[in-house]
Amino acid sequence: MERQDRQDRGAGALNPARVPIETDALIIGAGPVGLFQAFQLGLLEISSHIVEALPQAGGQCAQLYGDKPIYDIPGTPATTGRGLTESLLQQVAPLKPVFHFGEQVATLSHQDDGRWLLTTSRGTAFAARTVFIAAGVGAFVPKRVAVEGIERFEGSTLFYHPDELSRFAGQAVVVQGGDDAALDTALALVPIARQVTVLHRRDAFQAPDATVAAFREQLAAGKSQLVVGQPSAFDGSQLQVATPDGNSHALPLDALIACLGISPRLGPIADWGLELHRKQVPVDTEKFETREPGVFAVGDINTYPGKKKLIVCGFHEATLAAWAATAIVFPGKAVPLQYTTTSTRLHQLLGLGDASAATGTELA
Repeated sequence: MERQDRQDRGAGALNPARVPIETDALIIGAGPVGLFQAFQLGLLEISSHIVEALPQAGGQCAQLYGDKPIYDIPGTPATTGRGLTESLLQQVAPLKPVFHFGEQVATLSHQDDGRWLLTTSRGTAFAARTVFIAAGVGAFVPKRVAVEGIERFEGSTLFYHPDELSRFAGQAVVVQGGDDAALDTALALVPIARQVTVLHRRDAFQAPDATVAAFREQLAAGKSQLVVGQPSAFDGSQLQVATPDGNSHALPLDALIACLGISPRLGPIADWGLELHRKQVPVDTEKFETREPGVFAVGDINTYPGKKKLIVCGFHEATLAAWAATAIVFPGKAVPLQYTTTSTRLHQLLGLGDASAATGTELA
């Protein structure tokens, strides 16, 4: 079978003109089920792009259970949300799905040629033969700073949960939040930034004792400072803070980092015309296809009789959905069932080389 590789390496250049990126499959959500969906599609030689609202893979699993133990992944006695995500990324890497982080799919519409046209919050467009909704209970998006008009500074002086902190070298940075993510960010910035200020509504934190103790040590040493209050206005270079005593305090800054947590939102999915039952998408249990041909739903976003919201169930759903997609991507072709233990073709796809090929008769 010839590899169907329609991945557009020049996606960034196409965005201004909104020319759709053509792909066999568009996966919405890069949580564990979305990543395994890309893996199963890749084994069937179906190319895929993955759109994720967060700036990294892992979804709810990595965000809410990043360091918490998970014991019910087959063949893995114990892992964490972050560990599972890293393993799935390593597993799917040879199949080369294309990731689009920090984007949320906004629109979904059926085209005359049978494909689906999707656009994102950043204006990226996709023309996909199949669509796989693996958005969990909705897109996990950062909680926004509650100041009117502040959104216009996003990406310039306002940042939500940034991964790369080196960009703030030598700057005066205010970190808003009171959980472990906020304090961890503040602690990591101390050797990088010129000045670090934590802004929180009260002088108490929802973080591990060791993290709070480390932050208190930095305060005592004068390496960071704490301001108690709530932001009331922001002009891009100065943050006005309403303090508990009714006064206002001005904080000059180069960057405001908001670590206010994340929350799931069904968002635009509710406006796509899909059948919904209690904010979930009904599917059949043969293909895990929605009422719309070519649109599949896997993981916590779907519902059917006997549904269980378990990662292992999502893996099963993704496997059957991938096989169902072959009838759309390769119409009229019989796709053989192959096993990674014996198939030299699958070994090639996984980058294992001839030396790893198992001996014996290949099953198909």
